[in-house]
Order: sequence, then C-alpha cells, then structure tokens
Amino acid sequence: MNEPTPGTEAAARVADVLLLFTDGPSTLGVSGIARELDLSKAVVHRILQSLATRGMVVLDRESRQYRLGPAATALGARAFRDSDLRSSALDLLHALRDETGETATLSALVPAGRIYLDQVEGTHEIKMTVELGRRFPLHAGSSGKSMLAHLPAETRRRILDGSLAALTADTVTDPEALDAALAEIRAVGFARSGGERQADAGSVAAPVFGMTGEVIGSISVCGPRYRITEEFVEKVAPRVVDTAERISRRMGYRGEP
Repeated sequence: MNEPTPGTEAAARVADVLLLFTDGPSTLGVSGIARELDLSKAVVHRILQSLATRGMVVLDRESRQYRLGPAATALGARAFRDSDLRSSALDLLHALRDETGETATLSALVPAGRIYLDQVEGTHEIKMTVELGRRFPLHAGSSGKSMLAHLPAETRRRILDGSLAALTADTVTDPEALDAALAEIRAVGFARSGGERQADAGSVAAPVFGMTGEVIGSISVCGPRYRITEEFVEKVAPRVVDTAERISRRMGYRGEP
C-alpha cells in the first residue's frame, strides 16, 4: 500500500478543516479544530490563515473564531446549482410531495456522512423542514441508513465499529442491532425512522445509485412523527422506492432495481 505523499496529506488536512464547518457550530476556533482533528495548533493556524487569504474562512476579531467566508459560499452555491443529482431529482421530489403531502428531501453521500441537498416542503401547516448543507452521520435516520445499508461491506463495518453518537433517545447505537437493521433495509429496499435523528420526526427513505452501481444519495418523505404511522409507511414506501429508482436511472444506473 502506497504511503500518502506530503502534498496529499496537506490537502487532506485542509479538506478536513473545511468539512468541520458542515457539522455543527457555524464558528470554530483553532483549539477546537486541533482537538477534533488531532492536529497541532500551529498546523491548524497555518491552514486557517491560508484559507482566510482566499476568502474561504473569515476571522471574527473579537471572538477569535472562524466562520466560512464568501468564497466558500460561492463555491457551495455553484456546486448546488450545478449538481446533476439535484437537477435529476427536483421534479420527482415535487411529485412525491404532492402525492404524500409531506416534505420530500434529497440527500447526497459525502465523506463521513451525508448532507441534505434539497427539499420540497410539505403542504401541511405543521410540517418538517431540514437544514441543507449540514453534514449528518449515516447511522441515524432513514436517509442515512438507506445509504449505509448499501455501502461496501468493509466501509459499513468500519462505520459500525466507530463512534455511533446518540442524537436522540431513539438513535440505535448498538452495532449488532444496527447491522441487523441494515440487512433488513437491503432486503425490503427502503429504510424508516421514528425519532432517530430528530426526536419528533418520522421518515421513509430509499437509496439512489450512480452509473457504476455505487450508492450516491437517498430520497425521503418526512413529517411529524405522529403522522408517519405504520399505515403511512406501508402506503408510501413503494412510491419512495420507485422515485429513488427513477432518479437512479437518470443518473446512469442500469442495474437491477
């Protein structure tokens, strides 16, 4: 196995620092980033200074905290606008929302998790909305689990053997129980969640595949937990699966449904 070159290692560190801003607080300090990534403060400081000169991050002089800058915003907006996955899914998300009345979402697989790429809000007065662009773990919620279930076995095992944070009281954090749930998802073709990522939310999701057969994202229908009943899941799951398959075809997937 080839060792990473100094250049690729440095690039990976820069990417890791930027990705931290997609997870939680909107501002981060040198010490917090250093602890999270197990890097020295000097290395983190140099990375942030380099990013700041390019407008990727901005330093608040009073708090000494960094936030994403205008260049990062422009980069994200361009990626959002040009996303093939988003453009392939948008009209089908509208149709799914119109049919179910609940919010339809699109997620994309990213390093160490997933992000919501788009949503079409439900028609009910009380409805679910999601935060676009924030990274969430794959083990909590139907959108993440539907992707996790179809990752390569080695990748799946590494995630299950890692840190499985409890986002709510109903998040499944036992690796064996989660592994069994993922096997069932692969068998039935969809995932469901009741309060696993957000306490009062329920959802049904199915995976989206790319041209070479790899899982690249997922779609979901989500709403207040009290409306995502067994009857709702039974009725809506086939429609969610069908919509995910249609998006996969648009993305070039030619494998078995």
